[in-house]
Amino acid sequence: MPGQWPAGPDGRDLFWRVIETCERTEIDSIWFSDRLSSPIPVLEPIIAMAAVAARTQRLKFGPSVLVAPFRAPVLAARQLAMLDYLSGGRALPAVGIGVEQEREFRAAGVPFKERGRRTDEAIRIMRRCWAEDEVTHDGEFWTLERVTVLPKPVQQPMPLWIGGNSEAAMRRAGRLGDGWIPSFITPEQFRAGVEKTCAFAAEARREVPGDHFGALVNFWLDDDPARARATAAPFVPRGRVDDATLAACTAFGPPELLAERLEEYVAGGGSKFIVRPMGPPDRMLEQLERLAAEVIPPFHRR
Repeated sequence: MPGQWPAGPDGRDLFWRVIETCERTEIDSIWFSDRLSSPIPVLEPIIAMAAVAARTQRLKFGPSVLVAPFRAPVLAARQLAMLDYLSGGRALPAVGIGVEQEREFRAAGVPFKERGRRTDEAIRIMRRCWAEDEVTHDGEFWTLERVTVLPKPVQQPMPLWIGGNSEAAMRRAGRLGDGWIPSFITPEQFRAGVEKTCAFAAEARREVPGDHFGALVNFWLDDDPARARATAAPFVPRGRVDDATLAACTAFGPPELLAERLEEYVAGGGSKFIVRPMGPPDRMLEQLERLAAEVIPPFHRR
């Protein structure tokens, strides 16, 4: 979904039209950001995913990413399990520690410095709730006494991907997760991250499946690259990445440029991608139509 969402009835109408476009085209899945407080409208991911589950038959859906420290892990496990159950196994959960906005964590009642440790413990609890009949847990942040989450997810085991660009996120993915999906990362940095994640998994005597690596890639399709960059420029998050990194991890130009960029990530070990239009919401549908018709089909035919 676009990073900037229109408020009011126009945004609601666009939401349903985006879902319908994704459902009838070759787009495989739809993803939602998670922010507790934002100066622009951001759809709440759990509720938005429930709407997708009810409105569609084949489209998969996930949060990119669910901020684990904001939620009690048993509640999050139950919500995600119910989404997977009602959709017939179409949920793609991914979690992370969230953006560097300390005020959001204060609003959630979570000390900012605890977000990483809370996320690690929450992942362990959620995975147990999805797999075990009864969970008893005595941890640093949560105590569970014979907790049962029913119904179980359709997917067994339920996959849980980890988001984030830091080495801590790679370590978390290797030791606790089933996949790694960073954003605003160059193909070369991504290749190194895949190698590190696999090394952390080996240290923990685990293995992350080889097809469970991917990246979020922002794009804007226009046959004129200069016009594409100018259209995307107002929507680029300020201060998050330098210009060189932004140029290497985005694709502002013709469909061939986006395909080439994705191939660079494929060469680094990626096979799952969240591709997000970075531009005005009122042109989102045309971008999705071009994406589905001109970029995705060759990748799906492999």
